[in-house]
Amino acid sequence: MLAAAREGDETSFVRLFRSVQPVLLRYLTTLGGPQLAEDAAAETWVSVVRGLPRFTGDEAGWRAWVFTIAHARLRDAQRRAIRQPLPVDTSEVFEDRADVVDVQADVEALISTEAALSVIRRLAPDQAAAVLLRYVAGLDVAHAAQVLGKRPGAVRVAAHRGLKRLAELMGPTASRGVTDPTASRGVTDPTREAITE
Repeated sequence: MLAAAREGDETSFVRLFRSVQPVLLRYLTTLGGPQLAEDAAAETWVSVVRGLPRFTGDEAGWRAWVFTIAHARLRDAQRRAIRQPLPVDTSEVFEDRADVVDVQADVEALISTEAALSVIRRLAPDQAAAVLLRYVAGLDVAHAAQVLGKRPGAVRVAAHRGLKRLAELMGPTASRGVTDPTASRGVTDPTREAITE
């Protein structure tokens, strides 16, 4: 599919795009917020389309290449955003908020993907990026290190510390029902993997 996309097959490219775009947006949104994520994702795909004919490697390498570009575009967008004044929506600041507690809505929000990503946002930036790339995007240590421009050992440590901090943030009762997404790939404990690799 990658070879066909490189040669201009639109259907193959669309399949590759659909296989990465949802996870890419989660990664960018978690690290940069929704507004920066949309811009960074659009710029990422422009760069991917331009560079695809020159790309060499397999599909795992292609996925890492896309995340490397996205990571750089997000950093560019964050630098631009820092230089711009922060807009304030006064209508949102002064709107009345309901005091009624909706337990069902709170529980649904707690178990949603957005709630999980909001917990990840509370990690240090290097830990959040390592956890997202390893356990949400599914990249191996070498490719995650390539995306972040770090050594594999640094990514392992950041992922391990991030998982440990997530366990603290979620507390013992919240983490009991959490399953490890890497278990199907033969890794049973991501914290042990982070230490032993």
